[in-house]
Amino acid sequence: MIKKMSPSENDFDIPAKNCCRMVILGSTKVGKTAIVSQFLNGRFDEQYTPTIEDFHRKMYCIKGDVYQLDILDTSGNHPFPAMRRLSILTGDVFILVFSLDNRDSFQEVQRLKRQIIETKSCLKNKTKENVDVPLVICGNKGDREFYREVQSEEIEQLVAGDEQCAYFEISAKRNTNVDQMFQTLFTMAKLPNEMSPDLHRKVSVQYCDMLRTKSLKNKNKKNDGDAYGIVAPFARRPSVHSDLMYIKEKAIGGGQGKDKERCIIS
Repeated sequence: MIKKMSPSENDFDIPAKNCCRMVILGSTKVGKTAIVSQFLNGRFDEQYTPTIEDFHRKMYCIKGDVYQLDILDTSGNHPFPAMRRLSILTGDVFILVFSLDNRDSFQEVQRLKRQIIETKSCLKNKTKENVDVPLVICGNKGDREFYREVQSEEIEQLVAGDEQCAYFEISAKRNTNVDQMFQTLFTMAKLPNEMSPDLHRKVSVQYCDMLRTKSLKNKNKKNDGDAYGIVAPFARRPSVHSDLMYIKEKAIGGGQGKDKERCIIS
């Protein structure tokens, strides 16, 4: 989730229910960062650079309401298990990525899915809330000519019976099925479909005042059918301390009153 701040500290009027943190997990070299790049910029970088941890933020104005999506692109090496657990505890929606030609990466996704459910269930026991974790599993690199190491039956077994879990075979390189995957994830999370890349108008950060104006007038803009998206420059990941305090408050307070809080814009 997003660190909260009091209304007086924030020019935007974004209720907590309109704030979401997306966490992307998987082994190294499976295309996690490439998926994020397609989502944010519609680009694919041929050069591979190992990810330590990247944080991105995108703001939306959809039908007069403002939304904040934070994206955590994690390392495939996960040298710090405690940080991975923290990422899971504070995440709202998840994308698990494996490569169709790498069985080890699929087995890692199996482990990750179990870890997410177990970790979220542990928090649920303290907050007395239902554990609904919108999650999409992606078999990436579908554009390649390869020997398939992961069979469809195994994938079906992994997602079977879980209404909050979906599977897509995608190509981050060719941008195949990427938008459909995000639409499904946002639908499961009860977020607007317009947050998907193909369903909103992309504007530059210079239009940030437009978001502020619309957020202040959103009561009169409910019928506004326009949807805009802005990638926030220089977005900073909330500190570990902030995340730990959020988890502590959630465990103690059971999430009560969160609709009265707002998102932080930094």
